[in-house]
Amino acid sequence: MSGPSLSKQDAHSSIHEAALNEARDLRDLFRNCIEKDKEKALQVAEITIEHWELRTLQHAEAEEKGLYKDLVEKNPALSDTVIQLTRDHDLMRRVVGKMKEMLLSDEANEQMLKLIDSLIIIDEIHNEDEMTKLL
Repeated sequence: MSGPSLSKQDAHSSIHEAALNEARDLRDLFRNCIEKDKEKALQVAEITIEHWELRTLQHAEAEEKGLYKDLVEKNPALSDTVIQLTRDHDLMRRVVGKMKEMLLSDEANEQMLKLIDSLIIIDEIHNEDEMTKLL
C-alpha cells in the first residue's frame, strides 16, 4: 500500500518539483565550483550524490514498492508504463553509481556535470510521464 502523497497527483508532483529544483541548484553550484575551486567541487559532488540517493532514489523505491504495485493491481493495463518508469529509476541509479565511482577517484569535472545534467533530464521526462500516464 502506498502513502497518500504518492497517489495524489498534486502532492506527488510537488515532491518531484521540490527535488528537481534542489537538484538544479546543486548542479549550478557544482558548475561554478569546477571552474573555480576543485576541492569545493568534490564536496558539492558528494552532497549532490547524497541528494539524489536520499530524495529521488528513495522516493523511486517507495513508488516501486507501493504506488506502482497498487496501480497495476487495480489496472493491469498499466504494467508496461510501470516497467518504463521503473527503467527510468534504474537509469538514475546507474548514473548515480557512476558519479560515486568518479568521486572515489577525486574526479570533479565536466564529465560529472554531464552526468548531473543527464539525471535531471531523465527525471524531468520520468516525472512528466508519471503525471500524465499514471496519476
